[in-house]
Amino acid sequence: MNSSIIEHLRSAGHLDRMYVGGEWVVPETQGRSAVVDPSTEEPVAEIALGSARDVAAAVAAAQRAFLTWPVSSPHSRASLLDRVHSLILERAELFAQAISLEMGAAIGMARSTQVPIAAEHIRVARDIAGSYPFLTHRGDTAIVREAIGVCGLITPWNWPLYQITAKVGPALAAGCTVVLKPSELSPLSALLFAEVMHDAGAPAGVFNLVNGQGPEVGAALAAHPDVDMISITGSTRAGVLVAQAAAPTVKRVAQELGGKSPNVILPDADFARAIPAAVSAGMRNVGQSCSAPTRILVPRVRLAEVERLACETASAFVVGDPRSPQTTHGPVANRAQFNRVQEMIGVGMAEGARLVCGGPGRPQGLERGCYVRPTLFSDVQPHMRIAQEEIFGPVLVIIAYDSVDEAVAIANGTEYGLGAHVQGRDLAAARAVALCIRAGQVHINNPPWSLDAPFGGYKRSGNGREYGVEGLEEYLETKAILGYLEGPAPAAA
Repeated sequence: MNSSIIEHLRSAGHLDRMYVGGEWVVPETQGRSAVVDPSTEEPVAEIALGSARDVAAAVAAAQRAFLTWPVSSPHSRASLLDRVHSLILERAELFAQAISLEMGAAIGMARSTQVPIAAEHIRVARDIAGSYPFLTHRGDTAIVREAIGVCGLITPWNWPLYQITAKVGPALAAGCTVVLKPSELSPLSALLFAEVMHDAGAPAGVFNLVNGQGPEVGAALAAHPDVDMISITGSTRAGVLVAQAAAPTVKRVAQELGGKSPNVILPDADFARAIPAAVSAGMRNVGQSCSAPTRILVPRVRLAEVERLACETASAFVVGDPRSPQTTHGPVANRAQFNRVQEMIGVGMAEGARLVCGGPGRPQGLERGCYVRPTLFSDVQPHMRIAQEEIFGPVLVIIAYDSVDEAVAIANGTEYGLGAHVQGRDLAAARAVALCIRAGQVHINNPPWSLDAPFGGYKRSGNGREYGVEGLEEYLETKAILGYLEGPAPAAA
């Protein structure tokens, strides 16, 4: 199947093209970038890279489409998203195979999580588009929420389709037109998504795709004077660079950036359930999630029990070929990330943290590929680099606390504030802790994932919100029209 994905894209000519103005076009320059399978570290394809001139062409196409798309009815925009949703589900296996190939997700995880939740972002945007009150009244004043304009969307390699749909869905639902720059490290699913947009009948210029590298295509998109908004998901460093490039044109910048999320295990928690859940959550997607709860905070008196339960959980993971249904954790997504994770494991050992399981190097029996041993550190102090810096791999730290107040202070004691978890039997106590944690989203006792719940960061984890109604509203401007009505507003229907 993986070879058929490449053959499909190659035979269609899409590996060599951008999607601009409703057509697959050859880029202005001859830049190329290899797509590398992280399980073998062998190149499997090459894609064409765009330039600032390609960005300019895509922005011009989006501008032309913005003359008509935002004045189309919300129902027609919802209808397009409905077709997009259906096509993603029809092509779910193709997307899953592409994601597994381009960034190493275990095929079971790609099928059960990466693709279905990506489709859900489109469904949620579809449903909101059909029900959102774009015009309301306050006395004789009309409050109009209207599309902000042309939006540049910059997405990462770790959840390649999921992050695309999280931005494209609400942007289109709001009436915006978009230029997407996906990660050049995981571009296959983005090309497949562009095919979906075309086949769903997106009007020319409403959706545009320009592959390329951040310093050229991303920077050009952020700086372009006719781009009204930039939404980026990536590292805090990348988010700062994009904001700096965007500042001279005073465009809106929404950033979903790094994280070092805590998982506070309260003293009354069911440790036999809470600790395995904490390890599984922290190492989901091989730890390559901005909101992964990578700091497990536990009562000091239960530390030995926690270490045993955590090690048993991590040791049961099956690390290996991402195409095998038995694999639970594939490789990390690329060599640069592999090197970063290995470096930080070494840093933890040098800082005096104690390895509970895992450690440097690849798992036994895996001689090549970007595979990492699921790793747990204990005796971790809150000031250590491994407790402060985002590692973005299957590396968790266990931090002991002596009081709940101390746990809250540790939880808030980083520059990040994206996500957090709290686990405990006493719901009132868990709620109290959740209210004290400075993070954009807090999970109590591992609830079901909800794409209606807004998601975004405090502090250096970014600004703005994605998902649900709040995600749609990021792409809207607010206009007040005074004197719109003569007398009281009419009663609601």
